[in-house]
Amino acid sequence: MTIPAGLRRTVLRARRDTGFLAAGVLPHLALVPVWAWAATTTARTGDWLLAVSVSAALVLLCTPVLTAVQRARYRVLIGVDLPRLTPTAPEQWTWASTARWLAAARPWRKIGYHLLPGPLLALLELLVLAVAAACLAGVTAYAWSWALPAGIRQDWFGYLTQLPAYTAAGLLFLCALPWTARAVAQAEARLALGLLGPSRAQRLQERVDQLAVSRTDLIEAVDAERRRIERDLHDGTQQRLVSLAVNLGLAIATRPDLSSDAREVIARAHLEAKEAIAELDDLVRGLHPAVLEDRGLDAALSGLAARTPVPVRLRVDLEERVAPNVESVAYFVISEALTNATKHANAMRAEVLVRQVGEVLRVRVTDDGLGGADAAAGTGLTGLAKRVGSLDGAFHVSSPVGGPTTITAELPCAR
Repeated sequence: MTIPAGLRRTVLRARRDTGFLAAGVLPHLALVPVWAWAATTTARTGDWLLAVSVSAALVLLCTPVLTAVQRARYRVLIGVDLPRLTPTAPEQWTWASTARWLAAARPWRKIGYHLLPGPLLALLELLVLAVAAACLAGVTAYAWSWALPAGIRQDWFGYLTQLPAYTAAGLLFLCALPWTARAVAQAEARLALGLLGPSRAQRLQERVDQLAVSRTDLIEAVDAERRRIERDLHDGTQQRLVSLAVNLGLAIATRPDLSSDAREVIARAHLEAKEAIAELDDLVRGLHPAVLEDRGLDAALSGLAARTPVPVRLRVDLEERVAPNVESVAYFVISEALTNATKHANAMRAEVLVRQVGEVLRVRVTDDGLGGADAAAGTGLTGLAKRVGSLDGAFHVSSPVGGPTTITAELPCAR
């Protein structure tokens, strides 16, 4: 006979939830003797100070152990993980730092859980276990009734008519037991998440920290992929184009017997190959110049300023090299700003200032062009703002009509 999968899952779930409730009775009642002793001692001797101090010390000592037991019970038996968020200990313990640490740790929630809801949950768990025992007793009424001595069965008036009622009642309550145990277990889990786990604000802060780390990892992965594409283009496609241009040049130089039409076609192809190499070189430099990775932002910006058609006054003041992703974003902002100043603003000169102030890298690009640039108009400045925003940086554009245009970016550069 094959047991249906749904029934098997229900039975297994009921056994798991009932075992979870049974395992919670003793931990929930662990502190009952403490406050019962405190109440008895106070009533008998009247020395409430001694009772309160001793019971408070016992509660403080037992709370971490009971909390660890409850975390293990929830994790092992029903698969609920109670996050443990331990605040960072202050470097110097003062009254203010201790108060802030206690406010972040909130130990009173754990103490309150074990003192107040714990005993009430234990009573609820005992009630569910008692119902489960009564259900099993009713379902097996025929078996255990015939196991009784004959004299007891004969003295039990009407047991032959009562046994079917016991069995029916046991089956009825046994069918409701899985949902009852599950509802109690879920209620306990919600209460434990609220009192033993971190608060909602702490969970949100932890989530924000996780998203910040994952975003940083994503930016670094994208930057590494960009460098890989740059290397592939430089070492693969660009070299093949160079080889093609060399072969075309050799064909023109070593084949004087070519007709004028063929020589013109080869010369045109040679010129287009050289133009493609130049465009690809500019593309590779825009992705991630090799000098930026090898020698840092100062050397990369010096090369960029030398290649810019307009005169560029460059000043770089860095205490040390910043993170690679910060260098990449700063270089991209300056490169795009100088390109816009040359192609769109008709600038005659530009000025670039890169300075590290504490843990912030400040980038400022100024040109004397036509002005009128608007970062909110969906132009390339919008992409620069998003690029800077990916590092939690600030991006500002000041470009009145008639100029000058000043683009400022502030990038956090703490490692």
